[in-house]
Amino acid sequence: MKKRVGIEALAVAVPRRYVDIEDLARARGVDPAKFTAGLGAKEMAVNDPGEDSVSLAATAAARLIKQQGVDTSKVGMLVVGTETGVDHSKPIASHVHGLLKLPRSMRTFDSQHACYGGTAGLMAAVEWIASGAGAGRSALVVCTDIARYGLKTAGEPTQGGGAVALLVSETPDLLAMDVGLNGVCTSDVYDFWRPVGRREALVDGHYSITCYLDAMAGAYRGWRERALEQGLVRWDSTLPSEQLARIMYHVPFCKMARKAHAQVRLCDLEDAQGPGPATPEARDEAAKSQASYDAQVAKSLGLNARVGNVYTASLYLALAGQLHAEGAALANQRVGLLSYGSGCCAEFYSGVVGEKAAERMARADLDTVLAKRERVSVEEYERLMNLPYDAPEAIAPEPGTFRLAEIHEHRRKYAGA
Repeated sequence: MKKRVGIEALAVAVPRRYVDIEDLARARGVDPAKFTAGLGAKEMAVNDPGEDSVSLAATAAARLIKQQGVDTSKVGMLVVGTETGVDHSKPIASHVHGLLKLPRSMRTFDSQHACYGGTAGLMAAVEWIASGAGAGRSALVVCTDIARYGLKTAGEPTQGGGAVALLVSETPDLLAMDVGLNGVCTSDVYDFWRPVGRREALVDGHYSITCYLDAMAGAYRGWRERALEQGLVRWDSTLPSEQLARIMYHVPFCKMARKAHAQVRLCDLEDAQGPGPATPEARDEAAKSQASYDAQVAKSLGLNARVGNVYTASLYLALAGQLHAEGAALANQRVGLLSYGSGCCAEFYSGVVGEKAAERMARADLDTVLAKRERVSVEEYERLMNLPYDAPEAIAPEPGTFRLAEIHEHRRKYAGA
């Protein structure tokens, strides 16, 4: 009998402060609608130097262990997906392992490929368990990042930060993944990059959107081909993509999910009409995807709109938001997920929502996680952005959280939890 493998539970950690996106727009002399309607943003997480990618990852993982009663003696792998590494050699996973006092008999490593790194780590964990190599043990996969473009830049309203920790096991209460039913597409492009030594990323915005949509189309078509072969979807009066109860996308900004969903529909409409470029009618139909978007995508974006861009964690914040909103209603239904990382690689995969998804999400207590944050002024946000990364403020960690305390001779010391 084929093993059921997937995500058993998750937890979320975000910085303790945020700025209201309309406040930021007004401070920049921009119509707030450009950021709210144009980008789909409401709030943007603001981290201080003490809330680095390690502390966020450790906080999310510690929260997952406590909230879900995880037996850490049965965890055999820890993978951290990130593009906000803190050292060229020492992985964030080793910091998290030490801070959480996890067993020594486990595999630990980081996974890096822009925003795709978290999905790469998840697939490594899923396939490790499905192959039998895990010998019944579970895995922790943590996606952690800080999206930073700088003050008064074009990318400023699409910043953010946070972490999502996933427990992967043979008890997939959240999402039983269709193991092996993946479509992938990769290409060598310079759409987004952060050279060694830079805190702020470089991005060719319009080109990156084109790369995202192109790679996503290849990945989706690869998944659809396999799904058709296995009878999970079919060509009939309903498009194959619409036979998924929900689809969650990588979300660098919320409006991107709308563009992505229209592209998925266009793939189906193009391929249904036969060889050749899409007809004007097909393109018009794809663009008129409001009803499909509202039904399949919109409810996944609640958390992303309030946190902002979290790179590797963006897709999994959307998954958390979707199951937080509709976990009970989606039980036993198949959903799709699209991961994209610049450079670039895209992967489309699917899974079935578990019957205990609502129960597991209730334990994650996401409403409290967001409610405990402090709204700050644009002036305070700018002050925090200008602080040196290696001089964290002396702030006591809140219960159950970690903070970077100091960096001494390039060695990082953490406090908390």
